[in-house]
Amino acid sequence: MGREEWRLDTKLVRAGEPDPAVEGSVSMPIFQSSTFEYSGDDPDQELRYIRLNNTPNHLALHRKLAALEGGEAALVSSSGMATISTTLLTLLRPGDHLMVQRSLYGGTHQLLTGVISKVGIVVDFIDEMDPDTWRDALHQRTAMIMVESISNPLVRVGRLRKAVEFARDHDLLSMVDNTFASPVNFRPPEEGFDLSVHSCSKYLNGHSDLVAGAVIGKRDLVDRIGENLVDLGGCLDPHACFLLHRGMKTLGLRMRRHNQTALTLAEHLRSHTKVSSVHYPGLSDDPSYDNARELLDGCGGVLSFDPAGGPEHAARFLHEVRIPYVATSLGGVETLLSRPAVTSHSGLSPEERSDLGISDSLVRVSVGIEAAEDLLEDFDRALKA
Repeated sequence: MGREEWRLDTKLVRAGEPDPAVEGSVSMPIFQSSTFEYSGDDPDQELRYIRLNNTPNHLALHRKLAALEGGEAALVSSSGMATISTTLLTLLRPGDHLMVQRSLYGGTHQLLTGVISKVGIVVDFIDEMDPDTWRDALHQRTAMIMVESISNPLVRVGRLRKAVEFARDHDLLSMVDNTFASPVNFRPPEEGFDLSVHSCSKYLNGHSDLVAGAVIGKRDLVDRIGENLVDLGGCLDPHACFLLHRGMKTLGLRMRRHNQTALTLAEHLRSHTKVSSVHYPGLSDDPSYDNARELLDGCGGVLSFDPAGGPEHAARFLHEVRIPYVATSLGGVETLLSRPAVTSHSGLSPEERSDLGISDSLVRVSVGIEAAEDLLEDFDRALKA
């Protein structure tokens, strides 16, 4: 069996590792050096420097990430937003038109309506659930369609295959933010996406102790993005590379636990008298259930719900829980709770949030790997309070 035939869990552990191992070390060492010897005399020798994102720690990560999703190449950066901003500024020019789904991470929304619009790139938001409406948004200079594999915070799965088909039919680049699904549940390059981006701070690392980003996909595009990333300075420190590299090895184990517990919790909350609505694509009555079943190997560890009684009851619930942390971010081994209206989507106006279906009482849950039974008991007690 060749490396290309390895299953995902084997790739997580072995893909991209130095061969032979550095000094026989089973664990990838940390090359905590900003610069490396370089004479310039050997045409096969590469100038190495942390800001060039090409230390041994970077290169091992690039190989592993590309292997996980079936991409030709990969590149890590200092954050998910550094990856997205550098990618858009590399591949789009002033006057180009970007089509992007409406239900979107708040930070990405702010980037698009702020920096990206200010440099002359035209942005239009489309309904990711209704591809019949996309053609109406096409411009003469439309250059890219951008979606999320699972949206934030309503965890919807759009018509992802239709996005790839639409891009091919109209000669557009296709990009998907795959943070919420992770390579365990979805591998965009295998479905035909040109690029897949991640906030590696989330599931890929899984331990809430670093910030990083990645882009995976076609080599020519990743190489172009890498050139601009050097100039923009979005490099990842070798120690953070090491932590990400180590965290990824348990991604398969963690992600399957996240999938299972999130579904259990969503099903429990759906029938709870103190809950008015639950959003999770693994529920059979969820509007994106069919899309999720068509594409995903699991629906991820994030769900959201509205406690009955409005924002005051949501705030009280967050005050009463004992096991979860009330904190931003997601994808760690610990369960995290947040209210998007005052955290990730606070930059949107109340009218914009309402238009997207994000209520002021909505609670986003990033399910950790604690015992599901303990989480259910804790949620029940806090909701009754």
